[in-house]
Amino acid sequence: METRRLDIPVVLPDYYEDCERCLERLKNALLELDGVADVDIDPQHSSISLTFDTNIISVDRIEERARQLGIEIAEKYAHESLPLDGLDCPDCAIKLEKAVERMGGVLWSSVNYATSVLSVEYEQETVDHQAIVGRIRDMGYDVAEVRPIGAAQAAAPKPAWLNRRAITTAISGTFLAAGLIASVAGAGEVITNLLYAVSIISGGFYAARAGILSLRAFSMDTNLLITIAVIGAIYLGEWVEGAAVIFLFSLGSALEAYTVDRARNSIRGLIELSPTEASVLRESGEERVKVEDVKVGETVVIRPGEKVPLDGVVTSGSSSVDESAITGESVPREKSAGSVVYAGTINQRGSLEVRVTRLVGDDTLSRIIHLVEEAQAQKAPSQQFSERFGRIYTPLVVGLAFILGSYALIRGNSDLFRQSLVLLVVACPCALVISTPVAIVAAIGNAARNGVLVKGGAYLENLSRVTAVAFDKTGTLTTGKLEVTDVIAYEGSDDEVLRIAASIETRSEHPLAEAVLRKASEKHLELLSLVYFEAIPGLGARGIIDGKVCHIGNQRLLEQKEIAIPDAEVVSKLRTEGKTLMFVVCEDKVIGIIAASDTVRESSREAIMSLRRFGIRKTIMLTGDNSTTARAVADRLGIDDVEAELLPEDKVNRIRDLVARHKHVAMIGDGINDAPALAAASVGIAMGGAGTHAALETADVALMADDLSMLPYGIKLSRASLRTIKQNIAFSVLVVITLVVMTLAGWLNLTAGIIGHEGSALLVIANGMRLLRLRA
Repeated sequence: METRRLDIPVVLPDYYEDCERCLERLKNALLELDGVADVDIDPQHSSISLTFDTNIISVDRIEERARQLGIEIAEKYAHESLPLDGLDCPDCAIKLEKAVERMGGVLWSSVNYATSVLSVEYEQETVDHQAIVGRIRDMGYDVAEVRPIGAAQAAAPKPAWLNRRAITTAISGTFLAAGLIASVAGAGEVITNLLYAVSIISGGFYAARAGILSLRAFSMDTNLLITIAVIGAIYLGEWVEGAAVIFLFSLGSALEAYTVDRARNSIRGLIELSPTEASVLRESGEERVKVEDVKVGETVVIRPGEKVPLDGVVTSGSSSVDESAITGESVPREKSAGSVVYAGTINQRGSLEVRVTRLVGDDTLSRIIHLVEEAQAQKAPSQQFSERFGRIYTPLVVGLAFILGSYALIRGNSDLFRQSLVLLVVACPCALVISTPVAIVAAIGNAARNGVLVKGGAYLENLSRVTAVAFDKTGTLTTGKLEVTDVIAYEGSDDEVLRIAASIETRSEHPLAEAVLRKASEKHLELLSLVYFEAIPGLGARGIIDGKVCHIGNQRLLEQKEIAIPDAEVVSKLRTEGKTLMFVVCEDKVIGIIAASDTVRESSREAIMSLRRFGIRKTIMLTGDNSTTARAVADRLGIDDVEAELLPEDKVNRIRDLVARHKHVAMIGDGINDAPALAAASVGIAMGGAGTHAALETADVALMADDLSMLPYGIKLSRASLRTIKQNIAFSVLVVITLVVMTLAGWLNLTAGIIGHEGSALLVIANGMRLLRLRA
């Protein structure tokens, strides 16, 4: 745990100065953030002081939450994520991270080798972007070009044979092979050693350069230790072993870079979905322009087979659109006037005209990609163990190697000196350092491609430990859209009862009215003429149809008018099923009953059954709806417990109780109304993230589609990730111990040591990469 105390200058609204309760609510809201340990608010000096764990939460996330609470942040701090070029070893990432963090004014920095991204937070008055880039270049690396998504296609990765390290490795291998052939052929020692020397120089160029830069930064990395080991081999006259070590190290590094690049590019498919041009309707006609030149409110034309260039609303046309890249749903969605479409989705058959609602870079696809890249760059809790182990292990083994080497030189013992060189080769636990980040990056990239957005490694690990799941009802387990389920006529036909009800509801704006009108439209009923309408708040509505006074309303309307319920048994049965009843009355006589209910999502029951198969021991529904309706939905879906008629603050208290009892609890809601409860849970999961940026911001995990079908997959992937991380860590530690023991026992030479070192790192990477292939 790495804690930091930080003062954030803010602009507090005036009412905070006089309202202790407001200050307390603000403090509690910030304390609910994972990783925040303490909060002090000073309204007089307009500052918020926090103690937080930098491995769990960033200043950026804290400031984002403060803005959501209505607090204006003074622009004192800057936050950047810089893609790095040339980062070629796991422990180099740690070295660069510490070098940047030592700069005056830098509050926090983190380098993730698996994503090759430096995340940094700094005081703008003390240090700037150029100074940080300068420090990166001083360490032998560079900052890669950042291209806005959609503005231009992301550059495709270079072929492996064009990679500079691959080229020097090939040259090194060629001269090593030539030296071995020359030796077998009986060539002189001068010729063979010259060939080995060329192999060492070509293969070791980048390693030696990085090693020298490490010395300048007063730090050690694998490049420096390998360079020293090779120089030692040359000192002993073992040119062939020196050439073999540098070739194998260079080959291992090139293979590591290639395989890790595959994980880094796990969301490249999403980036490539974003088109660079759009057809825009303007006064001069249809124009083909770059997407960055399209303005909000303009209309774009999307023909069959074309990708949607920007988020917008359909104004004309109808078609089906493949949204699998955004939501993970394989079945295309039907779109017509009024439907929302997202950038990067594919129009299937019809032509659409779409009014643009979000600019390039602010669209849903860009936001998803940005959040995934940000999440991949964060360190998971298990990575902290790897780094702590490395901080102890590497200096210990290097120290032992130098003691052995010095003793061997004094005594003239070449065998002991050789052992000290092997110790240098195995001193950096690269496999252990890369064991966690490569698995996290692969898992988060895979999840994003399947419509599950995980905001970081910590949340992925937390999700894997969940044993209890709490659901909001409306909009989560159900569609949040009322549908008429039953029409019961006591006079005339069912259609006649529905026709009268719909005729009255034409003037109403109540959600139940919408359901009645939808049902009448589905049945193609011709509505009657309404000559008078009056809404009766809390009871229903009244209208005059064909000279008759008719009402539609709830049971309290009947009680007020002292009208008897015609069939109490049927009414009781419908209510037990969780349905809302509307009584249709004409001339003070009930002529029929219409029942409506919030439709349960088709995916909900199967999702809950799948959760049980994955070992979720407890499912709970938390809802503000009445207990009868809530219990009916819970029984239908197989949910264990129901807490009904809850206010938002009640949901928070219930979540805290669940966390106290079950420790690891997930809360699933819409990401907006349920934001406080999501924050109180171990993992907050928002539904329908594609439809709202708020859901993407407030939750730890977002299901991009509007259903629960991907929740079991998310838990399955998170558990596979944790299992893979544990396997990698256990294997890496075992290899490290084995290599050291075998070296001290004199059973390893330099070549075997480098094979063990590089081979273990490649196996760990390959194991982590399996998560890219895990299917929903």
